[in-house]
Amino acid sequence: MTEAPRAPDVPAVAAAGVDGGAAGFAETEMQDGSAHADEAAEAPWPDLVLIDGGEGQLAAARETLAALGVTDVPLVAIAKGPDRDAGQDTFHAPGKASFKLPPRDPVLYFVQRLRDEAHRFAIGSHRARRKRDIREAGLQEIPGIGPMRKRALLRHFGTLKAIERASQSDLAQVPGISAETAQRIYDFFHDAPR
Repeated sequence: MTEAPRAPDVPAVAAAGVDGGAAGFAETEMQDGSAHADEAAEAPWPDLVLIDGGEGQLAAARETLAALGVTDVPLVAIAKGPDRDAGQDTFHAPGKASFKLPPRDPVLYFVQRLRDEAHRFAIGSHRARRKRDIREAGLQEIPGIGPMRKRALLRHFGTLKAIERASQSDLAQVPGISAETAQRIYDFFHDAPR
C-alpha cells in the first residue's frame, strides 16, 4: 500500500467553463499550471481518479483525460442519491453496471470523507482564487493604472500583498509611477476617500 499524497503533492485542477452540470463540460479545459497535453500525459497519475458526480461528469472526465492522452487511469464517479442523500451514493465506472454500497459500509464512509475533503479544498481554493482575481482587477480600477503599470507594480513588488503593504515612497520608486499615482495606489489599499 502506498502512502497517501500530502496536500502540496496533489495538483489543484480547475475545470474552466463548468457551471456544475454535465452540460458545462462541453468546453472543459484542465488547468494545472502546465496546460500542455504532452506534459499531462507524462505526469505521474494516481491509481484511481474519483469524480464527484454522475454518469455525465464521468463521461466528461474521460473525454478530457483522453484529449490529454491519459487513457489508462481507472475512473469512478460517485453521485449522491435522491434529495442529495449522502447515504445513498451510486458508483459509476466505465463499462460496468452502476452499484451502491450498504449505508454503513466503511468503504462508503471513507469515500464520503474523501469527497467532503475534496469539497473543502475546492471551495477554499476557489475563494482564494476569486479574492486574488478581484484584488488584481481592483488595481486597474485605480485611475491611472492600466495593464502596463499593473505589470510594473507586480514585477517590482512580486505580489499584490506587497503592493498593498508598500509605503507611498516605495510605490513611487516603481518605473512609470509618479508621486501622484503612488498616492492614489496607497489610498486605494488604505481606505482613503476615493
